[in-house]
Amino acid sequence: MEQSIDSNKKPEFAAGTDPAFIPLPGLAAPVATRKTEPESEAAPETDPETAPELDEAPEAAAEATDAVAGAEGEAEGAEDGPVFEISDRRGSIRVAREGVRFTLDDQEADFDWSEIGAVEMNPARFGRRFTVTVHLSSRRWFNAEVEAASRAQLKEWPAELDTVLDAYFEES
Repeated sequence: MEQSIDSNKKPEFAAGTDPAFIPLPGLAAPVATRKTEPESEAAPETDPETAPELDEAPEAAAEATDAVAGAEGEAEGAEDGPVFEISDRRGSIRVAREGVRFTLDDQEADFDWSEIGAVEMNPARFGRRFTVTVHLSSRRWFNAEVEAASRAQLKEWPAELDTVLDAYFEES
């Protein structure tokens, strides 16, 4: 999903264009910019010496199950609202509350609503290809194509995508 025609050429970043560029090897980024992984509550590490007794094990298991069920409930709550999802044998396009996701074979591209400048759709005039293009605010764009099973299905997709975009995409 790169836009560069020449795949052998990789962009070189310099301190003038990328403020996070660190020119010398061995230097590390400031600690404030490093991201740490949050600890999972569902799978805490236990030390055999401080492990709960056998009588306390069912209670700990019940608490862990409740924590996992609460996390699943939050994930299901995130799916409230319209979702547009289409796919073919190789790729898929999903537009939901989180943003836009393109997949092609084993590659994925996720775009959050805060970084999206515009979304463009283009149903094929003569074929069965449906193209969705995401324009980012940084003057880059990415597109994905999905092949419809029939021309009638291809004609339904723009209206469905419009309703989802109206729900989530805010014009500035």
